[in-house]
Amino acid sequence: MALVVPGLFATMALPAYAFTPATDAAGNSSLQSLKEAGAQSLSVDAGVAANAVARDGYSATTEAELAAANAAAAAAKAAADAAAKAAADAANAAAQRATFTNTQKSFSGPSAEDLVKAPPYPNFSLSQVYSVALQYQVVPYVYGGATPAGFDCSGFVKYVYAQFGVNMPHSSTAQGNMGTRISIEDAVPGDLIVSAGHIGFYAGDNKILHASRPGTPLRIGPIYADNWWVVRIGI
Repeated sequence: MALVVPGLFATMALPAYAFTPATDAAGNSSLQSLKEAGAQSLSVDAGVAANAVARDGYSATTEAELAAANAAAAAAKAAADAAAKAAADAANAAAQRATFTNTQKSFSGPSAEDLVKAPPYPNFSLSQVYSVALQYQVVPYVYGGATPAGFDCSGFVKYVYAQFGVNMPHSSTAQGNMGTRISIEDAVPGDLIVSAGHIGFYAGDNKILHASRPGTPLRIGPIYADNWWVVRIGI
């Protein structure tokens, strides 16, 4: 180290250890004890680790609960749909009964029962039967109807055949059982096309003249039933 004094210059040498910072014995002791004790590790009390995490009163929905809820919702919807359909069917049936009553009252001509007693066409032939049936095209469909004011399928057949003195029940099944089954190759206009719950006149070319359904007038159309057969009356 050099000391400078005005007017005097001198050099003094000191040993290097003279400037070594003093060591705090207590500090060294504390540091050593920390190292030996492993003070950097963390211990957690077993009681703390065992505490469960709270959900503040909320719980998760299980798959079984979700399935049960979905099933209940589906059942409720099915019940509501069934009730709505039943109500619609009842309203439709009431409307059909009202239409039937009104249309039949509006017709003043002879009934099928009257025609059977005094048939206007006593000489029966299938071609003549079909010719008479064609006269009723565009007559409206009326459930239960059996006069030109409105026909259902079996009411139409009944009314036409009554004009030839053939008394038929007002039932497609019973009418189909009255005749003899023949092949479609032997069928001619005037024969009957029969299927489950429906009947009409064969119109040739795999077509049928019939009263098909509400809202559709009596007309010729393709035979749409999957399972049908031909019946001939009079043999």
